[in-house]
Amino acid sequence: MLSDSPIIELDSIDSTNNYAMQLIDANKAQQGMTIVAQSQAAGKGQRGKVWTDTPGQSLLMSIIAVPGRAIQEQFVFNASVAAAIANVLQNLHKDWQIHVKWPNDIIINDKKAGGILIENVLRGNKWAYCVIGLGLNVKQLHFPDTLPFATSLKIASGNDVNMVQLRGEIRESILLCTVCPPPADKIMARYNELLYKRDQKQSFSDATGKWDATLVAVHTDGTLEVQLPDGTIAFYHHGMVTWEWQ
Repeated sequence: MLSDSPIIELDSIDSTNNYAMQLIDANKAQQGMTIVAQSQAAGKGQRGKVWTDTPGQSLLMSIIAVPGRAIQEQFVFNASVAAAIANVLQNLHKDWQIHVKWPNDIIINDKKAGGILIENVLRGNKWAYCVIGLGLNVKQLHFPDTLPFATSLKIASGNDVNMVQLRGEIRESILLCTVCPPPADKIMARYNELLYKRDQKQSFSDATGKWDATLVAVHTDGTLEVQLPDGTIAFYHHGMVTWEWQ
């Protein structure tokens, strides 16, 4: 069983994703191997951003997986992981409004509770491994003023969450989507059900300025389809535009 693969527990590390990558480079990795840390000194977010944490209050883990998909389906795999995590959180608290903000942020009740960073290892034309990194706010009661749109499971529910049980459920859900991958169309349909602000107006910005657009859908290559105020349709790749929190 994949859930029987080793779990490496660390007090502190620069990044659980870095540790996992080192295991892969040293040919010591195996499917389902998981690295968990109480704290990260240099946690990684999307596009080089830093993930900060308070020791012991966040679920910080990286799972080594063999994706089981064609190399062209990298975003489909990302979407399946996001949906797997969202499903666990929805089962944890039926009243929560769980969404995924394009491409990989976990949203609970209109605030960011966590983020996913998937790093791929390609060998020739083969997708050999991926490292699925998750940072999820669990026990925090307060966030700095610089993070007004952050939340935690504790804030969202008012209750304590068993971190070890939660870790196990999320890990199992993620690993299941690697060994029994659903069809791409079903994954993308679920991802778009979860898409934060779908069919709603959202502000974006880039070097040219700031504007509003209505989110339509995310496609299998990860592009976001939006409708601009004049009715035209535009497509954005991640990194082309900045999401403006409101």
